[in-house]
Amino acid sequence: MTADTYVGAIDQGTTGTRFMVFDHDGSVVANAYEKHEQLYPEPGWVEHDPLEIWDNTQRVVERALADAELAPEDLAALGVTNQRETTLFWDAHTGTPIHNAIVWQDRRTTDRVEELQETGWTETIRAKTGLEVDAYFSATKAEWLLDNADPIKLQRSRPQDVRERAEAGDLCFGTIDSWLIYKLTGQHVTDVTNASRTMLFDIHDMEWDDELLDEFGVPRETLPEVRPSSDENVYGYTDADGFLDAEVPVAGALGDQQAALFGQTCFDAGDAKNTYGTGSFFLMNTGTDAVASDHGLLTTVGFQRSGEPPQYALEGAIFATGAAIEWLQDTDIIEDAAETERLARSVDSTDGVYFVPAFTGLGAPHWDQRARGTVVGLTRGTGKAHLVRAVLESIAYQTRDVAEAMEADAGLDMNRLRVDGGAVKNNFLCQLQADIIGTDIARPQVDETTALGSAYAAGLAVGYWETVDELRDNWRTDREFEQRDTPDVEDNYEQWGRAVERSRDWAQEGT
Repeated sequence: MTADTYVGAIDQGTTGTRFMVFDHDGSVVANAYEKHEQLYPEPGWVEHDPLEIWDNTQRVVERALADAELAPEDLAALGVTNQRETTLFWDAHTGTPIHNAIVWQDRRTTDRVEELQETGWTETIRAKTGLEVDAYFSATKAEWLLDNADPIKLQRSRPQDVRERAEAGDLCFGTIDSWLIYKLTGQHVTDVTNASRTMLFDIHDMEWDDELLDEFGVPRETLPEVRPSSDENVYGYTDADGFLDAEVPVAGALGDQQAALFGQTCFDAGDAKNTYGTGSFFLMNTGTDAVASDHGLLTTVGFQRSGEPPQYALEGAIFATGAAIEWLQDTDIIEDAAETERLARSVDSTDGVYFVPAFTGLGAPHWDQRARGTVVGLTRGTGKAHLVRAVLESIAYQTRDVAEAMEADAGLDMNRLRVDGGAVKNNFLCQLQADIIGTDIARPQVDETTALGSAYAAGLAVGYWETVDELRDNWRTDREFEQRDTPDVEDNYEQWGRAVERSRDWAQEGT
């Protein structure tokens, strides 16, 4: 089955959609990428057009296959990985979204979250879902959509109330994986990792929770079926009359950070990885135990294979890392992300400047929705290079915040951390991270591990790979960065903590 066949992965991220094809060795055979528009209707609101995402998905799949001179029939399976928590509803009959998708970064439901906190829901939600009560997750986004989506957009001559249509089963709720699988196969399903990020799913009983569905007013009739991340029964097949003109099994799906955990072959308890994307996400496999956090981390489902119990993970979610570098570009401080390494190396330090990229609040371990981006320590001697270096240091400091919380929760002293994502191409950042966190950093040859992880899940489901040991054998190191004894690390980290405190509780209602 493997000689002339491959596995494809749709990697639908916050800023764009990628399609990659892998061979049995885990090497990249084809790759295409397309950005989509970021929509900001109001301050703190972030939306995506689901139809644009679907159009881009078709485009990158077709382009990658054409560039590699592959036919759809050459694909043994397709996997999907996605930006997690981003939420939408669509018409179950027409497949038309009723509103733009509300992105994981969106903060419009902050007031609702604070109401939940004030009325005592924090511990209940944490106990059932492993999550903090935060606008980051899907539940309050779904509630907002059901309350605020325009019935006219349902394209009915006599539109009913959106909630009435939802209760009748005429609307489908989903995260982006569900949307893409629906468009590919016509099936309304999600996997356990994405379900675990909705704040509607009990990660211990592994089912949608009636008490939470009732609180947020999300009808069970709208929900997708929850399936394993690697599903031998497959989610469905692409339409032979659709854009691929072939029936390809769609058999694997994971939220992007769990996909990276899988792609980094972190299959055993204690294995850890950090992905540097728009945000950064530090996950550690805790095996079949859902370890509760006392230090502001999330307990989440890591992955599940058919016929096996779920594997859990501790997660530290950092909202803005790569987004901080994008901010440097958006404000014309730099023209290209590649400049950051040269500029950061051109100065010996930040000269006392600290940058806290809390553009949409702070995630783990602080969980402050009203924190906002802050720069402290500016003087007339501050130059562009100092600010750029401060941005890179903020990425490393945020990761240390999470690493220390994780070690305290899990009782683990890490001696190596596997890293991936676009930012790890920056050697300066990788070495800085090793020095600040105090552990060696290992960067793989294939750094698009979100796509690789979903390909692995799909390929295992259909027998393209027989065992996870084959996947472990595929993992190859590009470069390792050994921690160095660097002066002033502890003092600088303490100063970083002071800067974080100044960013906190800044935004008032409506900002």
